[in-house]
Amino acid sequence: MTVITYRSAIATALGDMMEEDPDIFLLGEDIGAAGGAFKATEGLFARFGPERVLDTPISEQAIIGAAIGAAAMGLKPVAEIMFADFAAVCFDQIVNELAKYRYMTAGQVSMPVTIRLGNGAGGFGAQHSQPVENWFLNVPGLKIVVPATPSDLYGLLCASIEDENPVLVFEHRRLLNLKEEVPRQSRIPIGQAAVVREGSDVTIIATQLMRHHAIEAADELAREGVMAEVIDLRTLRPIDIDTLSASLDKTHRLVVAQEASSLGSWGSSVIAELVSECFESLDAPPYLVSADDAPVAYSAPLEDAWIPSSSRVLGAVRATLDY
Repeated sequence: MTVITYRSAIATALGDMMEEDPDIFLLGEDIGAAGGAFKATEGLFARFGPERVLDTPISEQAIIGAAIGAAAMGLKPVAEIMFADFAAVCFDQIVNELAKYRYMTAGQVSMPVTIRLGNGAGGFGAQHSQPVENWFLNVPGLKIVVPATPSDLYGLLCASIEDENPVLVFEHRRLLNLKEEVPRQSRIPIGQAAVVREGSDVTIIATQLMRHHAIEAADELAREGVMAEVIDLRTLRPIDIDTLSASLDKTHRLVVAQEASSLGSWGSSVIAELVSECFESLDAPPYLVSADDAPVAYSAPLEDAWIPSSSRVLGAVRATLDY
């Protein structure tokens, strides 16, 4: 295993997959010689050339439209949306064309399209720092993965590229410099959550940046004698309800932590599902820790205040324990 960053895990996974399968190619803005806006594709242009690492015009509609057409002809495109917020520009193509193509052709045409999106708060203001994964929750035909560590990013990105269905891979910008040992050639099944810390007193469910805040909160709780179980969903569509239910049957208390605001979010959906599935197991109302219902601020201190902190997760856990 090699210690690499979250950023490097992207190029490593893409390079390994492209070596294995000549049908895989990349397309996006500045992903070629420039190595991507966040240097996530650095080195791939030199290795695979301009025919497999395509710099596109500044047009998300062109990027996704070309990916759909290429997939229909049997290729396996990996498209980059530099800022996840820009998915709004090509939203119709993703939700009305890409997501429905296989269904509307009765399975005659598959859509092995992977879309990488730079996601979450990262110092770029209200139009470039949104956690937009919730925009796509209500779209049958899409899979959504939200890796929080370099090894999860590598394994999920490889699995996404191999999938015959369209997969949105959200890469959190605040995690780009996170380092970890990554097993090469590994795969993480889409739809499988991870119990990243075992406990018996309360279940904390989180993704991406909030997974790390949840672990910080669990460390503090352990010093107080409270054993929190932390689960990283890793995939938002489909959601691994079985792993969550098994944890809640053990702990009887639930806190969900997410970066986005609450209305129409994956956290709200998870709580609704678990209340339906595990109502008799609950000893207290579930708590949802979420961002304020406001746009992300450009100011660094205001952005930090907007993102739910580990102390807010702690407060929610204490409230459910005291109920």
